[in-house]
Amino acid sequence: MSHPEFIVAIPARFSASRLPGKPLRLLSGQPIVRHVVHRALAAGAASVVLATDDARIAAAVEDLPVRICMTRSDHPSGTDRLAECAEQCGWDPQAIIVNLQGDEPFAPVEALLAVATALSSSRAPMATLATPITDAETLFDPNAVKVVLASNGHALYFSRAPIPWHRDRYALDRVSMPEPPCLRHIGLYAYRAGFLQAFKQLPVGRLEQLECLEQLRVLEAGHQIAVALSPVPFPPGIDTEHDLARAEAALVAA
Repeated sequence: MSHPEFIVAIPARFSASRLPGKPLRLLSGQPIVRHVVHRALAAGAASVVLATDDARIAAAVEDLPVRICMTRSDHPSGTDRLAECAEQCGWDPQAIIVNLQGDEPFAPVEALLAVATALSSSRAPMATLATPITDAETLFDPNAVKVVLASNGHALYFSRAPIPWHRDRYALDRVSMPEPPCLRHIGLYAYRAGFLQAFKQLPVGRLEQLECLEQLRVLEAGHQIAVALSPVPFPPGIDTEHDLARAEAALVAA
């Protein structure tokens, strides 16, 4: 199966609140950001760009075939950082940009291809992935973002709360899973490069402020987000010391 041409852009900032200096923390002897760049290269991206606010992060990958884009340190989200990156790089407005966060060293190649294909197959300016929720712990975990879809596969809403709320099922119990299953959002995005410029002009909306989810800024402004199911399981990223230890253990066991 052929896939559309796409660019992978990796936003990576130094001052992560829960794990400061995260892109430079070592995983199997290498900075996390190097692992992420290797995932992007393995996906066959037309080019890979690192958008960072710190020269140390840039230096960690300077020997790899990746373009470095130095950006401001005050961006509120990775998408805002990539909007600045788009200006510097001068991408064609129709180019497909896949946003691979700098803390996703295990991002499957199949998922990167899937989100690029979802955008290419849709008229929406932005696309993302989701996967069925199979356990109650995830369903009621506010750190696991849920999404509900329209019949055309576009997102209706994202929330940290369990959505949709299965009234009759949850009246009986909150352990067994409803049918059809709820969907967990996977924070892997693709955009048309031109939309990144539109995104930075959008005001931060009330829904984004309430849920602390940047994708709600897009929906609240009336734009569409195409959603595809991930073809493979998407391993968790690295946000905390515990996550880093878990990732190291997984690599040792592999």
